[in-house]
Amino acid sequence: MTNTPHQGPGPEALAQLRAWGAAATMPEVKAFYTPRQAAQDRSGVTLVADQAYGPHALHRVDIYHPDAPGTGRPLLVFLHGGGFIRGDKSDRANLGWWGAKQGFVTALINYRLAPEAQWPAGGEDVCTAWQWLQVNAERFGGNPKAIVLAGESAGAAHVAAASFIRALQPPGWQVAGAFLMSGPYDARMERLARGPLGIPTPDPRNDAYFGTERADWSEASILARIDAAPLPVLVGMAERDMPHMQVHAGALFSRLVTEHGFMPRFLVLPEHNHFSPTASIGTEDQGFATALGDFVRGCT
Repeated sequence: MTNTPHQGPGPEALAQLRAWGAAATMPEVKAFYTPRQAAQDRSGVTLVADQAYGPHALHRVDIYHPDAPGTGRPLLVFLHGGGFIRGDKSDRANLGWWGAKQGFVTALINYRLAPEAQWPAGGEDVCTAWQWLQVNAERFGGNPKAIVLAGESAGAAHVAAASFIRALQPPGWQVAGAFLMSGPYDARMERLARGPLGIPTPDPRNDAYFGTERADWSEASILARIDAAPLPVLVGMAERDMPHMQVHAGALFSRLVTEHGFMPRFLVLPEHNHFSPTASIGTEDQGFATALGDFVRGCT
């Protein structure tokens, strides 16, 4: 298990996290952390916004890179969450500024959203962005052979699909690692276990992305389709995550280890909930940022 011994939430943030418990909502978390992100140091970083990496209107990427001259820098690619149906790269600008301050070229990706785009569109978009970065990474000082993919929630599912399913990967595919935080990786399990896991029916997330009628739900379940060669992986969840996200994290870790020859790291982020880890980046709470930064450096 990966521990996070570095500075955690301050007293006010810790009290708020404990008050929320597992019941935090995305708007509440955003309202709490946005003023704290405002003090983030953005010096020495350039943002190149809204670069088109594919043909769809949502195929856009923001690149944050250090101003200091340099080449061959690690390239961190991050996908936001939003239950497959919402979210925008701008919601994670704090991670972009932080990543560039760490010396990484940091790419925040938008991807097609459900219900317009359904499984496996998100994984396909990760691969399309990877192809664009193979051509363009050096413009920003990045190394196209040192790409680490990362995502939260739905974004983690898209990263996992691209990283673990060979059929989605374009020729020459190679990434240095995959950092997966609080993602859903088994659509079949969620479909069958909505009652025990407290998942509503209809489910506005999965129904929009995976559909409601499938002859074989395993076809849309990342866990059932893992066939890629082992690579460095971190499987993470929050201490106060949603129950089904905790089940997904444990199931993915177990399947990678017992059936596919992986040896992933496993992160349980103390005190946090489903929405707060990435929001905490750029604040005094360095726990999640430390885990992500250490993983990128270890891979590259």
